[in-house]
Amino acid sequence: MAAAVAGPVPLPVSAGTSEALRGQARRLAEHVAAHPDESLADVASTLIHGRAALGERAVVVATDREDALTGLQALADGQPAPHLITGTARELAKTVFVFPGQGTQWAGMGAELYAASPVFAEAIDEVAAVLDPLTGWSLLELIRQGDNAPSFDRVDVIQPASFALMVSLARLWEAHGVVPDAVVGHSQGEIAAAYVAGALTLNDAATVVALRSRAIAAHLAGHGGMASVPLPPEEVGELLGGYPGLEVAAFNGPQSTVVAGDPGSLDGLLAHCESQDIRARRIPVDYASHTSHVEAIEGHLAELLGDLAPEPPRVPFYSTLEREWLSSDMLLDGGYWYRNLRHPVHFASATRTLLDEGHSTFVEVSTHPVLIHGIQDADPEATVTGTLRRDEGGQQRFFASLAGLQVHGASLDWRVPQTPTRADLPTYPFEHERYWLEPTSSAVGDVSSAGLGVADHPLVGAVVAVAGDDVTVLTSRVSLRSHPWLADHAVRGVVLLPGTALVELAVRAGDEVGAGTLDELVIHAPLILPERTAVHLQVTVKAPEETGRRPLVIHSRAADAESQTSWTLHASGYLVVEPAASVEGFAFAQWPPAGATPVDLDSFYSRQFEAGYEYGPTFQGLRRAWTRDGEVFAEIALPEDQAHTAAHFGLHPALLDAALHANNFAEGHGATEDGQVALPFAWSGVTLHASGATALRVRTVATGSDGVSIELADPSGRPVATVGSLALRSIAADQLTKGTEGSSVGESLFRVEWVPFTVGEVAAEIPEDVDLLDLTGTTGDVRGLTGRVLRAVQEYLADEDRSVGARLVVLTRGAVATVSSAEVTSPAAAAVWGLIRSAQAEHP
Repeated sequence: MAAAVAGPVPLPVSAGTSEALRGQARRLAEHVAAHPDESLADVASTLIHGRAALGERAVVVATDREDALTGLQALADGQPAPHLITGTARELAKTVFVFPGQGTQWAGMGAELYAASPVFAEAIDEVAAVLDPLTGWSLLELIRQGDNAPSFDRVDVIQPASFALMVSLARLWEAHGVVPDAVVGHSQGEIAAAYVAGALTLNDAATVVALRSRAIAAHLAGHGGMASVPLPPEEVGELLGGYPGLEVAAFNGPQSTVVAGDPGSLDGLLAHCESQDIRARRIPVDYASHTSHVEAIEGHLAELLGDLAPEPPRVPFYSTLEREWLSSDMLLDGGYWYRNLRHPVHFASATRTLLDEGHSTFVEVSTHPVLIHGIQDADPEATVTGTLRRDEGGQQRFFASLAGLQVHGASLDWRVPQTPTRADLPTYPFEHERYWLEPTSSAVGDVSSAGLGVADHPLVGAVVAVAGDDVTVLTSRVSLRSHPWLADHAVRGVVLLPGTALVELAVRAGDEVGAGTLDELVIHAPLILPERTAVHLQVTVKAPEETGRRPLVIHSRAADAESQTSWTLHASGYLVVEPAASVEGFAFAQWPPAGATPVDLDSFYSRQFEAGYEYGPTFQGLRRAWTRDGEVFAEIALPEDQAHTAAHFGLHPALLDAALHANNFAEGHGATEDGQVALPFAWSGVTLHASGATALRVRTVATGSDGVSIELADPSGRPVATVGSLALRSIAADQLTKGTEGSSVGESLFRVEWVPFTVGEVAAEIPEDVDLLDLTGTTGDVRGLTGRVLRAVQEYLADEDRSVGARLVVLTRGAVATVSSAEVTSPAAAAVWGLIRSAQAEHP
């Protein structure tokens, strides 16, 4: 066996297409599994130093062989996995290092990385040598959580420690080839930004963070407080009019404002917010920075910081205090660092300026990310990554953050040495593409010549109105060949037509008869899609009942079934004609909703896969999610390769299916017993308000123990669809395959059998229209005999004078086995049979 890996290693994989990327991962996983004696370090070295970086990229950060196999197999299956990072490379513009204020600290931060990374350890040692004499406590003792470590509750500990970690992590990023084109800091983060930019020496930066935080602890602590309010600054300003002693301390984003001031007024504001269902949050500090409270230490800070010797920055520095780039006549002297603590932080406008000036990559340099969500809200297309995370402070997390840039196109240095042994890895999985025409879901031909109506829908082939009965039938032929995206919807290894596709068919049928609302749809049996053959679908809308509701049923049967084969009922329900009315529902304009808590989706689809929901890329549409008091909010989107098809659907089944995934985060939902899966069972009150969506906002609310209501809106907040209620029903996974055996002739296995035939009287002469090539008495090698037959066949085909019905008959003996393989006595004659079959295929 190979020696254990000393630490995590990155395994970068790339290809020209997503399909080839999965193929490359599959080959690599098979190779790693088949070569247990091969070092992962050799594999990583070969991938990094011996392979080109193509457009579709992924990185598996593995601590051992099991990690590597898990990540590579997940990539091959199109599934997410821990420490698997994927993306598509693009041309990245300028890079910004972002340094946050307080809120990133946690006990033990940096300890694991200090032990593993010489670059990081060297940087920490340099900072400690300067910082320890100023603070009076040991930075390394704090990082290692030793017996003499100071408490993390003190501002004069948190701020110097956070500074030390941030500047050391910046050194680590630079050592891996990620160098900032600009820096920006939030509150005390500007001190770290100034040092990294070269505007302050290490001695001066350490002096500012140590002495200023000590002044805060001595003079301001215990006299104030701060809170985050999820409202625009204008609305917060109006609220503060009723609470004297409070001021705006930071403008973090369009819907994120920080206030600070007197504790009593802050208590009153928080109570008011709670009464108005505004999810304000108290920040765990007992002082009011960025307010007039700081004026009490202005003179004291002037004395402490009077000897600073600031320099013009080597790296452009954008000031969140002055809201402009640091210029040669705006040095970061002691007065600046007083104003930095006294006046509000304008982080939102700084982010907007950086984006507008062509910065597309943002690296939050901290031990836990607190600002990346605000940057992503400002520009979802920006490439944004953190560095470490709370309780994930080692090299594996740092490599994952590096990978977040590499897969989107960044060039970096993994600092993985080139080993002497080059691993003999699999070659590129070239895709052998067929170029002849294939049927597609929209290629239905001219059905009007058969008296049918054209449906113009990917899942419907034709429409026919039955004469005299007020019945309308929609028909279709569906298979994994004509609709390959459906293969991404598998449950326990069985590909199912999504319940959302049945809803789409029902809504399309309603459009055909002028009944715009699906009042009810009950799914009786899942529709299993065979691997190689097709199924025929029928959606039948019957005449209206006395109540005005129109019954609807959906059936299927195998496309190659005999005409007398019965149809399977999959769903039944009712369509109704509802009068047009304004849509009154949840207000999606404020997004994400105030007070909603973000949900971590990093391993969501890998957990779903383990539970039996084996969704491929098309059905992995959940992008972001939040929860709030029984509500779930989400953002969903179609993958790029499906977005162009959305205009042909009312609501693409994969998009609506992704909305259902959000319900997994509802309290009490998403859990099933072992061996069971939950599937959509009964829909009611489904109304489509707009069609062709590619991305949606979602709100779900639980309705009972197994139900949910769903509201869908486009990214601007306009309503797209509503589902009054959806009930889920758990079924045993083995029921998915019951009754499918033998359901399709095309799924059967065949064999060739010879049937004895009694020959009657044989004609004495060969008919004139038959040319006989008699090989029964011929002996010879394969090459010679097949060459002779090939020439004879070519001459026969080239003869323009032969009659229209003429046939060439080749007679052999000992070429095939009719009962026993012992009958094959002439391999050369057997080869002639193969040659003739090829000629028959070309000239039938």
